[in-house]
Amino acid sequence: MTLNVESPHQHEDPGKTGFGARFALILIALLWASQLNGLIGLMGSNAQAEIAIHYHTTQIAWFGQIGLLIGVFSTPFIVKFAGIIGKKRMLVIITALGFIGDLVAAFSTNFETLLIGRAIAGFYGPSLALVYALTRDVFPPKLVGPASGFLGGGMGVLALGGPFLSGAILDSHGYRGVLWFMVIATGISLLALLFIVPESKVREPRTPVDWVGGILLGGGLTSVVYGVGKGEGWGWTSGNTMTFIGGGLLAVVVFVLVESKVPHPMFPISLLGRRRIWSTFLVTGMIMGAVYANGTVLNLLVLMPKIPGLSDGLGWTATKNAWVSAPNSVLLIAVSVTTGALVRRIDSRILLAVGGTLTAVGIALISQYHYSVAQLMFVGVISGIGMGMVVALVPIMVIESVKPEEQALGNGVQNMMSGVLQGVLTQVAFVVVAQNSHVMKGTAFYVDSSFTKGFLLFAGVIAVGTLLVALIPKAKTLDEAEVGQAAVAA
Repeated sequence: MTLNVESPHQHEDPGKTGFGARFALILIALLWASQLNGLIGLMGSNAQAEIAIHYHTTQIAWFGQIGLLIGVFSTPFIVKFAGIIGKKRMLVIITALGFIGDLVAAFSTNFETLLIGRAIAGFYGPSLALVYALTRDVFPPKLVGPASGFLGGGMGVLALGGPFLSGAILDSHGYRGVLWFMVIATGISLLALLFIVPESKVREPRTPVDWVGGILLGGGLTSVVYGVGKGEGWGWTSGNTMTFIGGGLLAVVVFVLVESKVPHPMFPISLLGRRRIWSTFLVTGMIMGAVYANGTVLNLLVLMPKIPGLSDGLGWTATKNAWVSAPNSVLLIAVSVTTGALVRRIDSRILLAVGGTLTAVGIALISQYHYSVAQLMFVGVISGIGMGMVVALVPIMVIESVKPEEQALGNGVQNMMSGVLQGVLTQVAFVVVAQNSHVMKGTAFYVDSSFTKGFLLFAGVIAVGTLLVALIPKAKTLDEAEVGQAAVAA
């Protein structure tokens, strides 16, 4: 049961309320917070090739994965405490942890310390779930849909400006400059949250924390991702691999049993008993997890050096990559904004099916045509349109699926689902691309067939997720969801 106290927009007429200067400033601050994880991930992905070569490591996958593991493990607890102490307050806490982790990484002098810093920063992983929930709480009902769509479309802004920023820093100051920019970016977000964004007035009752349930869920999912990541080195049938993967799956099963019996569960299983919710989480989790994981392989392709007989990377600079991807990033922004308007007239499930299909086809074409600027720009148009539709629809479909008081929980589950699948798919992709790799001076270099197989893996997962859209039943529209939000705020 959620306790709703007076909201900052309770006395405003939602039909006449516009963004205005105040809400526009809040939206910008939340946009920065929502895209910070993506920005850091993009910059880290661009820098990973240089980091791997600098530290002579074949374990570069863990540079991105270690933070993801921590994020997955901590999500149940962070979402729970956000409902009790306030979403903004919890967002400030995890952003501060992200800032500390970025500092540790920036000062690191070896690969192990670098991973420790990225692990601490991983506590910021569930931030997107809190941002969307906070948006629903602090904006007038009529602005919740446009604001959520704008935040989703922010991925396009990130895709447009992020590569140029990353390229300029990486080409001029190397990977160390990228690490220090992460510190600055997180610091800016922390200040904006503290001084611009208001706190949500929506609270949950202060019930006992279900520590056992949280550890079983977070720990189980983390164990599965870790086991998949180590499977290639340990052997897929080894005792260690089977223990981590099997043990993790068993922990999730036990979690379901425990949650059905405790008086104050970490996650109400009854929520997943509603078909609209579990099917939406499954489909959007699969598609978004594959989309995010795909970026890792794509950046390896364009940034790893071209060395005949050793490496089939394109050998581009990060800045060149930014210029090549810029037109499709603009397209992604335009499509996401257009999709936010279309979803009021067209069933979101139909739009998601179209977006997923275009994304899968585009990535499948990239697997075959990725040898020149012209090829990547041309086939990228197809995936760009699809991704623009998908990123705009995910937050909107969660709003359509859950009640206002379930928003933080719903976003948290969707975020965790995407994170788990992103982690598993990234690990599987590295196993796939490493099949025909060459190791020289401790660094792995990849051949063309490796990249092709990686892209086909992601295209296949997105295609399956798109087919599963058929499982999603029709639910309330975005307009109907806004009416419900208005009733909560009244």
